Amino acid sequence: MVGYSGRLKCLILILALFFSGYSVAEDANVSWAQLNAAQQAVLKPLASEWDTLRPWQREKMLDIARDYSNMSPNKQELVQKRLSRWSRMTPYERENARKKYQEFQALSPEKKEELRKKWLGYQKYSESQRLKLRSESPDSYTDADLE
Repeated sequence: MVGYSGRLKCLILILALFFSGYSVAEDANVSWAQLNAAQQAVLKPLASEWDTLRPWQREKMLDIARDYSNMSPNKQELVQKRLSRWSRMTPYERENARKKYQEFQALSPEKKEELRKKWLGYQKYSESQRLKLRSESPDSYTDADLE
């Protein structure tokens, strides 16, 4: 049984979390206007479509916004690039990206590592070499995969 001091500490912790700024929009059903300024700053690429996102999509984005301040500057830059790219994708492109991600997650660790090595090798090619590869195998390389 928790004593008085234990309950008091728990209450203080709950109040601290409530007033810390995270409480404003941890619920995935919030509108864009209900997000706090920090969340809106991080999620700005999604501003025009926020209110049409599904609750599970909003929840994922809120997780990103929550963790953003603890990320390195390089990681923050990567997050912003990915959010911007995602916001420009069509629903069809997004669905394909989700499918490819799920397929990748289902691979064995060895196969994942093999693909990572191939990707690193591909990134070392010049733009003209990449263009040549894409023209030779148009079904293998799409713009969404390459950015």
